[in-house]
Amino acid sequence: MARKPKLETVAKEAGVSTATASQVMRGAGRISDATRKKVLEAAHKLHYVPDGRAASMRSGINREIGLVIHQIANPFNAEVISGVSDLLEAEGFLVSVLDSRDDVERQRRNIQAFIRNARGGLLWVPADDTDDTTYDLLRTHGIPTVTFLRHLPSEPFDHVGIRDADATRKATEHLADLGHRHIAFLGGKSRSFVRTERIAGYSDVMQERGLAEPLVWDTEDDKMSGMEAMVALRAAHPEVTAIVCNGDMVAIGASLALQKIGQTPGHDVSIVGFDDVQDAAVSTPPLTTMAVSPYQLGRKLAQIMLDRLQAPDTPPTVTQVAATLITRSTTGAPPAG
Repeated sequence: MARKPKLETVAKEAGVSTATASQVMRGAGRISDATRKKVLEAAHKLHYVPDGRAASMRSGINREIGLVIHQIANPFNAEVISGVSDLLEAEGFLVSVLDSRDDVERQRRNIQAFIRNARGGLLWVPADDTDDTTYDLLRTHGIPTVTFLRHLPSEPFDHVGIRDADATRKATEHLADLGHRHIAFLGGKSRSFVRTERIAGYSDVMQERGLAEPLVWDTEDDKMSGMEAMVALRAAHPEVTAIVCNGDMVAIGASLALQKIGQTPGHDVSIVGFDDVQDAAVSTPPLTTMAVSPYQLGRKLAQIMLDRLQAPDTPPTVTQVAATLITRSTTGAPPAG
């Protein structure tokens, strides 16, 4: 097995001092273009990679950030991760992503792994029912932390979230303005803060407008579950003419289910999604949704982390992003009769 190349080996190959090679690899010092090119070519030839742990010890800055999220396969999360990664990597940071699947024990193992490997910061969607020991763990180790989506007002962490109740209020008002009275809320199974807020925004409009009793239909937030739930909902409540969904994936699944049973989204049943993932605009038919720009949300999350690393003693910040109604083909007036 070949030995791992050392900086001294790179310097010897390039015909420069170890100090000069070190400056080149760190992007520091006044080094001529010719010398810099020789050192970089030698490093490439020898497959040399600087020891990030040693560099972190010298500079006091760890340039690896951990991200703990739930359901990486969900397109919303995938777009958020892309936004986080693009911004942080452009600033010279490496992003490590782990999927806790909304499980508190798995989440704790994920966070402990990041602590053992000395990540410089944590971007985190807290699992439902996260207990105090997890917060104590983060405080004890002093890891710069930014929470995402699920706010913890009692904890000293920066936060980036969505104005969830306001978003579903707008979605329900849109459907009510079109003439719908029997509107259901479809998607999600947990009683997390986020879903509770979304249901509250929907329910408030139903009551304020004197519409039918709120109807909340639980299901997982994926296309297959959305299809199955839509079929069951139509069978149990044929009077429902519109639904507000907990996410775009369940909304797209519901739309597909209607088409499979010979009905038309936006005519027989109106559907509003939530997130505006890329699939929403290109689905058939295109999905009306509450847009929060997940890629830009990821960039915002990354920027808050950079701000925290640069100014560790400033008070925690809370950023709440508003959703915008994007009207496409899956909403319209209720069917006659």
